[in-house]
Amino acid sequence: MVSNFFRRRDAWSYITLVIFILYIIVLVFPLISLLKVSFATEDGSFTLGNFAKYFSKKYYYGTLFNSIKVTLAVTVASVILATPLAYIMTTFKMRGKIYLQILILISMMAPPFIGAYSWILLLGRNGVITNFMNDIFGINTPDIYGFTGILLVLTLQLTPLIYMFLMGALKNIDNSLLEAAESMGYTGVRKIVRVIMPLLTPTILAGALLVFMRALADFGTPMLIGEGYMTLPVMIFNEFISEVGGNDGFAAAISVIVIILALAVFLIQKYISNRKSYHMSALNPIEEKKEKGLKNILAHIYVYGFLSLAILPQVYVIYTAFLKTSGRIFVKGYSLDSFKVAFERGGKALYNTFTLGAISIVFVVVIAILVAYITVRRRSAVTNSLDTFTMVPYIVPGSVLGIALLLAFNSKPLLLSGTATILIIAFVIRRLPYTIRSSSAIMYQINPSIEEASASLGASNMKTFFKITLPMMLPGVLSGAILSWVTIISELSTSILLYTARTQTMTIAIYTEVIRGNYGIAAALATILIAITVISLLIFFRLTGEKEVTV
Repeated sequence: MVSNFFRRRDAWSYITLVIFILYIIVLVFPLISLLKVSFATEDGSFTLGNFAKYFSKKYYYGTLFNSIKVTLAVTVASVILATPLAYIMTTFKMRGKIYLQILILISMMAPPFIGAYSWILLLGRNGVITNFMNDIFGINTPDIYGFTGILLVLTLQLTPLIYMFLMGALKNIDNSLLEAAESMGYTGVRKIVRVIMPLLTPTILAGALLVFMRALADFGTPMLIGEGYMTLPVMIFNEFISEVGGNDGFAAAISVIVIILALAVFLIQKYISNRKSYHMSALNPIEEKKEKGLKNILAHIYVYGFLSLAILPQVYVIYTAFLKTSGRIFVKGYSLDSFKVAFERGGKALYNTFTLGAISIVFVVVIAILVAYITVRRRSAVTNSLDTFTMVPYIVPGSVLGIALLLAFNSKPLLLSGTATILIIAFVIRRLPYTIRSSSAIMYQINPSIEEASASLGASNMKTFFKITLPMMLPGVLSGAILSWVTIISELSTSILLYTARTQTMTIAIYTEVIRGNYGIAAALATILIAITVISLLIFFRLTGEKEVTV
C-alpha cells in the first residue's frame, strides 16, 4: 500500500510527505530524545537507575498513585454530573438556554489554575466563605487544599467538556427510537438506562478519555491548591527545573512513565469503544419539551445549581480585580489600579499571547484541514500512520512534551530553546487534535460524489478541494479552531517550561503574580484573559450562526 501511495505522485502525495516529515521532526524526534535521556547517565552510558530511583521511594512513586486517584475521581465525577446536564439541556425547554450554553462554555474555557486560585480566595484558610461561615455560624468549612480542592476545581472545570460531547451525540439520536421505546413501556428512567445510555456509551468514553488526559496533564491546579498532594506533572516540573540543580534523566524517566500510563488508558478506551460503537443519524432529532411540575423544578435546580458553582470562580476573580489593594492586601473600596499595574507589567505578555496564539492557530487550521482531507479521502498505510501521529499529542501531557522539546532542540543546528518558535511548535502540535477531529468529522459527512462530479467536469484535485470541499468543511474547522484557540491562550503546563522573559504569556504572568501573592494584579490579568475568551466565543457564534459548540 505504501508503494501505491508514492506511485500516485500528485500534489496530495507531496503534501502528505511534507506533513509526515514535520511530525517526525517536531514530535517523534523529541519523544525519542526524551526516551534516550531517561535511560542515560550524565556521561551518556545506558542505565535503569532513573527508573529504579523513582520506584525506590514512596515520595516519588506516590505521585503515580496520587495522579491516578485524581484523574479517575475527576473523570467519574465529570461523567456523573455531565450526563444529566446534557440530557436536560437537550430535552427540556429552559428559560435563557442560549445564555446558559454560553456560561457553561465560559466555565470550561478559563485556565483551571484560575479556578484553583479563586477557590483559595473563597474557601481557603482566610477565604471569604470560610470566614463568613466561621464568624456567623461558628462552622469550620472543610479544607479546600489537597485532594479535595484538586477534585473540586478539575471536576467543575472539565464537566462541561463531556457535556459538549454528549450534546453532540444526543442531537444525533433519532426521536423515533425513543418513541418506539415509550410504546413498549420504557419511560422515564428506564428509557434513559435501557435506550439512551447504551447509545451514548461511545461518546461518554471519548469524553471521559479527554477529561482523564486533561486532569492527568494539569499542572497549575495541584501546584496552587495541592499543597502536600504531589502529582506527576508537579513532580516532573520540580525535578526538571530545580533550584539546586535539575536532573534531566530523572525528569525524563518520570515523563516516560506518564506516557505509558496515558497510552494504556487510551488503548483501553479504544478497545471498549470499538466493541460498543454505534452509528447514529437523526432524521427526526430529539425535540425540546416544556415540562411542568416537580420534574421541571428539579431540572432547573440542577442546571442552575451546577452552573452557579462552575461559574463562581470566574465571577469572583472579576469581582476581586476591581477591589482596592494596599500592597498585597485587599482593602475596602473599589479601584482600577490593579488593571493599571496589570497592563504595565503584563502588556508584553498580552501581546505575546495574541501574537503567538494567532500564528499558532493559523498553522493549526491549515494543517488540520490538510490532515483531515488526507486521512479521510486518501486512506492508505501512510495516511493511517499520519492519523495515528496526529493523535499522540492527545495523550502526551503538556509538561512531558515541554521537556521533550527542550531536550531535542537545545543544541545546534536545531537550537530553539528560549525562542518563540519552540512555543509555537508546542501550541500547534498540542492543540491540533481538536481541530483535526472536528474537521475529519465533517469530512465524513461530505458525500464523495460531490467531488467526483467536480472531477468529471474537468476540475483538478486541488481546484475541487479549494472550490468545493474546503467551503463545506469550514463549519467543522471553525468549531475545532475555537477550542484550539481558547486552549492555546490558556496554556500553562507546556509554556511554564518553555517561556523566557521575552516570550512570557498571559497565563504565565497570572501564575507568577499568584505565586508572588499579588492577587489583585493576578485577578486583573485573569479578568482580561476571561474577557478575551468570551469575545472569542461571541465572534465564533457570530461567524457560524451557532449558539453552542459541540464536539
